[in-house]
Amino acid sequence: MSKPNPIPIRLKEARKRANMTQKELGIRIGMDQSSASSRMNHYEKDRHTPDIQTLQRMADELKVPLNYLFCDSAESAELACLIDKLSIKERQKLIELLNK
Repeated sequence: MSKPNPIPIRLKEARKRANMTQKELGIRIGMDQSSASSRMNHYEKDRHTPDIQTLQRMADELKVPLNYLFCDSAESAELACLIDKLSIKERQKLIELLNK
């Protein structure tokens, strides 16, 4: 059995956390004002999957790392956001700690 696509779930979560409407997010990433809401709705309903450049613009606007949108569990999504906030040195220390 295949797993559901995590992108619609993470996209909606991040957008709501950013307190943005679908239309607002769409406009902020460069979509036409007249179609932004419906296009974003299609992404969140898994009717269409955005290309990688669109996903990157969404992630940047929502202030989440790109890999957050691909996380298939709430825990891995939270970890992706926390790790993204770490400095390079802190990430290296975390890797060393986890490899023990």
